[in-house]
Amino acid sequence: MKILGLIILGVSFAGGQSLFDGKTLKGWVVQEKEAWMWKVKDGAIVGGSPNKNVPHNTFITTSKRYKNFELTLQVKVKGKRPNAGIQIRSERIEDHHEMIGYQADVGPGYWGKLYDESRRRKFLAPLASAAATNAAKEGWNNYKIRCEGKRIRMWINGILTCDYNEKNDSIPLDGYIALQAHSGPPFEVSYRKIALKEL
Repeated sequence: MKILGLIILGVSFAGGQSLFDGKTLKGWVVQEKEAWMWKVKDGAIVGGSPNKNVPHNTFITTSKRYKNFELTLQVKVKGKRPNAGIQIRSERIEDHHEMIGYQADVGPGYWGKLYDESRRRKFLAPLASAAATNAAKEGWNNYKIRCEGKRIRMWINGILTCDYNEKNDSIPLDGYIALQAHSGPPFEVSYRKIALKEL
């Protein structure tokens, strides 16, 4: 399986670093056969397709692993039944398009939920109802994810939607960060202003 790898981007800002320069996919890794589903447009990393079905879940990952951190970014979705997510502390499944690990969910009905992708395959913490009404359907939404030891907290537009403590000692506390476009009808998910502060 061929992977397109790019040099890690290390643009610094106060207290952390930008993971996306707004112009290129430097610092990100995508499987070669899935490259058509990822592009940079209008200062954002865009996944999916506006006119083709997304055949399977697709991910673009950082080339560096992270353990304890605060990740902030803006996300928006557009299209029919859009579904996406942000993988944290995750791994590529060998010879497969999938990843395994925690996912901060994205999309109508999913915003702010913590899902365990390809592992326990269930939501680990539910969505707060106030966040559901606060997250615009097709507008930019502010997402913050904070991982400290076994604790994971997430905010949508400033509203806490998840405060989860991992009780399973076998679950890794480090891994890659990835952006997902879920399989389904034509849609696009856009990610921008991606910044990370290691704790």
